Amino acid sequence: MEPTVKDVPEANRYEIRDGEQLLGHADYQRQGDTLVFTHTETDQDSDRSGLGSTLVRAALDDVRAKRGTVVPKCSFVRGWIERHDEYADLVDTRQR
Repeated sequence: MEPTVKDVPEANRYEIRDGEQLLGHADYQRQGDTLVFTHTETDQDSDRSGLGSTLVRAALDDVRAKRGTVVPKCSFVRGWIERHDEYADLVDTRQR
């Protein structure tokens, strides 16, 4: 089964799951239409690679679909965006 990513606004985070098993999360603080990503964590015991990348890509795709912006305070999210230029336009212009 492929992991799925879902926004869980009541927990202020995106979660990546395999069925009921939580594999990781990307925490955020909402500021209007801007999400400030503060921390990303994935299950280090999982035998799957690329969970963090899958999680961040899906979260950013969701932000784009909702016409929002991001502030990547989390070093993982910031580094991921730096390596994927096609997502740079999501960074809040005051943060570039």
